[in-house]
Amino acid sequence: MTHINPDPEPERSTGLEPGGGVPPGETPPAESSMPEAGPRETRNPTKGWAKGPLALIIVLAVLIAAFFLAYALVLLL
Repeated sequence: MTHINPDPEPERSTGLEPGGGVPPGETPPAESSMPEAGPRETRNPTKGWAKGPLALIIVLAVLIAAFFLAYALVLLL
């Protein structure tokens, strides 16, 4: 069985400069170089967490810490 190289030969490929480089304008620009490349994101807010869920997480963490502190005090006494 013979192995076929899937890469094109630079000598036979169109649009390549000598040495295998691609001239400017031959490829599309990267996303970061295009202003507003994607659709406008309106569903997901980009500014931090909402106050309700963050407060719930903090209260839950304080309750768990208080439980373990009380459990440790009961074990010591």
